[in-house]
Amino acid sequence: MFFSRFFSFPSRDMAIDLGTANTVVYLRGSGIVLNESSVVAIETINGAKRVKAVGDDAKLMMGKTPDHIETVRPLRDGVIADIDVAEQMIKHFIQKAHGGASRLPRSPEIVICVPSGSTSVERRAIRDAASNAGASRVFLIEEPMAAAIGAGMPVTEPIGGMIVDIGGGTTEVAVLSLRGLAYSYSVRVGGDKMDEAITSSIRRNHNLLIGEATAERIKQEIGTAKMPADGKGLTIHVKGRDLVNGVPKEIAINQAQIAEAISEPVSRIVETVRIALENTQPELAADIVDQGIVLTGGGALLHELDAVLAEATGLPVTVAENPLICVALGAGRALEDPLYRGVLSTA
Repeated sequence: MFFSRFFSFPSRDMAIDLGTANTVVYLRGSGIVLNESSVVAIETINGAKRVKAVGDDAKLMMGKTPDHIETVRPLRDGVIADIDVAEQMIKHFIQKAHGGASRLPRSPEIVICVPSGSTSVERRAIRDAASNAGASRVFLIEEPMAAAIGAGMPVTEPIGGMIVDIGGGTTEVAVLSLRGLAYSYSVRVGGDKMDEAITSSIRRNHNLLIGEATAERIKQEIGTAKMPADGKGLTIHVKGRDLVNGVPKEIAINQAQIAEAISEPVSRIVETVRIALENTQPELAADIVDQGIVLTGGGALLHELDAVLAEATGLPVTVAENPLICVALGAGRALEDPLYRGVLSTA
């Protein structure tokens, strides 16, 4: 049986949450060993391209590169947009997770997380990228299932549970029971759409152009899904380029302005959850009333999002412990624990 090779020694097998914003790597027997940005810096010298930096080092360069260097995010909306760059990124992360190039004779078997709504073509692209990066065999696990396992939900029991995994590119909503997805829905809205909404709002209302990194910082520091009670909330200072005069400028932005800016993507997430509940079988719905809804992913950290969802659904909503790494943790447990073998696939 192919799983017997998981127990050979020494082991280099790993699980990878290949996210739009971040890549998290779980190494068999070691747990989470890497959590870096899904960004690659490409340098062009005399017409030849080479990788200059990967991960957090490349992210630091975003918006600050000279003409011969470009920063690329090889994943968009949770799936691979640039397979060649994705291969280079995966290869780099595999080597880094192992502490550099290894002398071990066996290439690793890798479990990679995929959005539940991804097509067969998109899944094949992810599988091919991992194979070309050095994997001896590639298994896929759907992100909602991995997130639920990582959050400690009883996915192997006949108990219905709802998971909402909000990543950089996609939001996955799923109802799980007996190692399977009774219902799943994937919508291509997440942290990136919130960043874009913040950028557009500041440009439209303040004639100020800001970069991706600044928009993300604003979201993390004062982003909220609910309008502040005082109509203003916290305030931070933001720097960018004045579109009227073309010079650098600093302005003050408050929470209420950001809540209004990201209201559309937040509303889409809430609506996705409502649609999932409407399509859930009655017996499973009864379990969800007791179990509540669990939030995972970076988007789960958005201030007041749990309160907004609880208000919209009338159900208890909790944020998982370590929501940023839940998917990788779950994929890692599926790699290690025979109890979860059935959730892995090769297609």
